[in-house]
Amino acid sequence: MFTREKPKWGGRELANEMQMNHTKIYRILETLENNNFLFKDPVTKKYSLGFAVWELGTIMYEDLSVKQLIRPILKELSRQTGESVFLTLLDKEEAVTLDVLEPENKVKFSVSVGSRAPLYVGASYRSILAYLDEETIERILTPERLIKYTNDTMTDPDELRTELDNIRQQGWAKSQSEYTEDIIAIAVPLFGSKGIIGSITVSGPIYRMQDEKIKNYLSLLIETRNEVAEVIDKYQLQLNSSN
Repeated sequence: MFTREKPKWGGRELANEMQMNHTKIYRILETLENNNFLFKDPVTKKYSLGFAVWELGTIMYEDLSVKQLIRPILKELSRQTGESVFLTLLDKEEAVTLDVLEPENKVKFSVSVGSRAPLYVGASYRSILAYLDEETIERILTPERLIKYTNDTMTDPDELRTELDNIRQQGWAKSQSEYTEDIIAIAVPLFGSKGIIGSITVSGPIYRMQDEKIKNYLSLLIETRNEVAEVIDKYQLQLNSSN
């Protein structure tokens, strides 16, 4: 429940949102606070994430050696295109940006590492959504969950379903000004041994992302995706062997 958009919660507010018993919620909050997973503001009485969560995140980030193996591949894609490159991973029903490579001395499209986004908005995220099961897709495309981030954000469920069909047929996604104004993004899905796990994106300002460039970038994207998938497969195989 604690996200960038909603980093603080009151106990009663949280109970109502989760439709849980207030007493039970307060017991859970107290336990998490006592173990430094949550911090309770003494004035507002609202809860926010505590030091222990940050510590766990840091441990996970440092231990994720696969990221160090993938980064040079993404860096080369950014060098070849001269545009921003993003590695996005699926986390439940959201997308999380795991890594960002941005060009030097150019106008940049900034997406921070660790930022989250819904799966219906933009190429990076729809290229993941297209390969999820139908039940999950329909849940995400519930009209009340479809929020406009810009005037161009696609929020019509039928239009989105058609777009997901197109992504599956052509194997890649494109969006323009849906998440950030005046930005074009193209993305390809990233698969693991058990199905879709994320996407890789090249993104830049409209005036730089012309059709001919996009065509060239697509072949580079697919090549990069295949290299990254190979690294992930090898890393997973090593983990399974060590276990």
